[in-house]
Amino acid sequence: MYRYLLLLLFSLVFPICISFETITQNQPLKDGQILVSYQKTFALGFFTPTNFNHRYIGIWYNQITKQTVVWFANRDNPLYDKSRVLSINGQGNLVLHTQNQSIPIWSTNVSTSASPTNNSMAKLLEVRNLVLLQQDNQKVILWQSFDYPTNTILPFMKLGLDLWTGLNRYLTSWKSKDDPGTGNYSYRIVTIGYPQLILYMDQTPLWRVGSWTGLRWSGVPKMAPIYPFNASYVNNQDEITIAYGLIDPKVFSKMVVESGTMQLSTWHETRWVEYWSGPQEACDKYLGCGPNSYCDPYNGDTFECTCLLGLEPKSPRDWHLRDASGGCVSKECLHAIMEKDTSIARVDMSLSLIECEQQCLRNCSCMAYASANESEGGFRCLTWHGNLVDTRTYFDTGQDLYIRVDAVVLAKRQSTDSSLPNFKDSPSRSEFDGSKSNSKFPVYDLKTIIAATNNFSAANELGKGGFGSVYKGLLQNKMEIAVKRLSKHTVQGVEQFKNEVALIAKLQHRNLVRILDETKRSCLDWRKRFEIICGIARSILYLHQDSRLRIIHRDLKASNILLDNALNPKISDFGMARIVGGDQIEVNTNHVVGTYGYMSPEYAMQGIFSIKSDVYSFGVLLLEIIVGKKNGTYYHDGPSPYLNEHVWDLWREGKVMEIVDASLGETYPANEVLRCIQIGLLCVQEHATDRPTMLTVVFMLGNDIPLPSPKQPAFISTSTNNNRDMLTSVNEISISEIDGR
Repeated sequence: MYRYLLLLLFSLVFPICISFETITQNQPLKDGQILVSYQKTFALGFFTPTNFNHRYIGIWYNQITKQTVVWFANRDNPLYDKSRVLSINGQGNLVLHTQNQSIPIWSTNVSTSASPTNNSMAKLLEVRNLVLLQQDNQKVILWQSFDYPTNTILPFMKLGLDLWTGLNRYLTSWKSKDDPGTGNYSYRIVTIGYPQLILYMDQTPLWRVGSWTGLRWSGVPKMAPIYPFNASYVNNQDEITIAYGLIDPKVFSKMVVESGTMQLSTWHETRWVEYWSGPQEACDKYLGCGPNSYCDPYNGDTFECTCLLGLEPKSPRDWHLRDASGGCVSKECLHAIMEKDTSIARVDMSLSLIECEQQCLRNCSCMAYASANESEGGFRCLTWHGNLVDTRTYFDTGQDLYIRVDAVVLAKRQSTDSSLPNFKDSPSRSEFDGSKSNSKFPVYDLKTIIAATNNFSAANELGKGGFGSVYKGLLQNKMEIAVKRLSKHTVQGVEQFKNEVALIAKLQHRNLVRILDETKRSCLDWRKRFEIICGIARSILYLHQDSRLRIIHRDLKASNILLDNALNPKISDFGMARIVGGDQIEVNTNHVVGTYGYMSPEYAMQGIFSIKSDVYSFGVLLLEIIVGKKNGTYYHDGPSPYLNEHVWDLWREGKVMEIVDASLGETYPANEVLRCIQIGLLCVQEHATDRPTMLTVVFMLGNDIPLPSPKQPAFISTSTNNNRDMLTSVNEISISEIDGR
């Protein structure tokens, strides 16, 4: 008796439903009955949502206490009574209709080859998928609910485009909290440009979830591979889709689009627990900072929007009012930003990151590049052309993004701010969102560098300085490289090394110029040496005057000049360089950097540097080229042990031509060589005001005009350079002494 009473009470709380495993033409599903999956994890049937009177047919979790519907068949065609049936009709389709009428309210509506008998059947698979099958060949799926998602994506369910059929699977929100009809928020893969996920409100993007990085969607840091999820992305000739799976089949999870948000949750005992959701912060808002800027949520109390390097707000007034929607523009071209960006992102899956950089540099419209797949060690090339849209930073994740920036602009930023933003990558249309670092460069692991330099062999050493040594290397793709290896005993700081990278990383040359040894010195006749002298002078003039920002190199010497294949000189090693205002005459510093023997006296003694400091260094370099020996390794048996002093003594004695490199023989034009010696002495005069500017030097080199008589040079000796074979770059000296002779 008690057993029957208990059964009666139980049935009043939980109505007993008749369950089936299949729907056939002879076995329809009526209201009050359910279709269950093999292990009864999921159920399909008729139900009424909370606070709503209409009836729907859908799929829900069958083994959790809180009813959670994950799919609706008739979300936009609700039922108003319980006289409905889900069955297989004579054409083999699954249809929802009244018991007395044959007109369907909802149907799978597919063309089948089934005869008008009972060849079709419907099953609910354990992976939450309702499928329409042929009974005699159940491997053939005629229709599946996974192809028609509503507001929820489940494990092993695909979102995206079938390129053969044109079927596009995407999520749409409910109309309201209580109405499961199709709402105006959608979550979909956009295939224009490089595919990416976007959350829309109607046709307006709200949140760019980003592109696939090889490990995750770029806009979802928490989506990095982690137990219990594993995501997969497919982009081939058949489909462009994303799906996520579960490592542990006992874990229940769902990803739902709601009113303006996406949320991934897992079931824990009695409730759904959020795993990640978005958008979460101001920087997630699509185009919140406008074109050509980036959003940094870690700015504290300051405005999160910042223009990319070299750009400024299109509307400073709006920017001041914290409205950055107008974005940023070039300081020279205020009309450059269009109201709507119509360019596209491009991908080339055959290129390495180095090849990607080269391709981008060859195309003037290319504004940035990144690896299209971080899971493959930086291979596959992604480039952006046009306005850079929806860029943002992340604290501890993302991809390296390489932005095209004027070298001078980058140098100015580096000199004033050692921390540049990290960016997150992801594109589509022509937009991207950045992911780490606009100042980083291609990275090689130590194994690759060791192989390229033959384990830093002495035979590959190109030169040595205060920082350590430079080695010649050869990559597997036959590209020649130079590798700077910092010594653990280096006197050049890491910041100087970073400064150099920021300024000259885009310069790639095969040869490092040094004062050549005896066997190679004869390869440089006077004509070639003179061309190198003039080329160096023009390069320094560009830094001092012709570039938009005035750059003082502070470490000009022979080993910091590069030659290309045609022996054209290029200035390198900007580790010590400083940018100064165009109207600045001189600058003071507490840290004297540079190389003994090349420093001007006012810089070595007082820390005062100016363009005339570089002029002094150029004068020493010019004399070295004529003599064919380095200043620090020049020995003289007489009373003048230093190059400047020795040349000056011979100049006063009328014997200065004795210093000319003997390897030139008698073939050089004596008057031109003598003129260059005189220019060199003018450049190394003791007082900065007496030295010519580089503009004057270039004019004197190119024109046969009378030259002023040089005054006595500065002869500098320091307590640290008694070993004259060790003229190295330093980042600080504390004692100097000037001796006049």
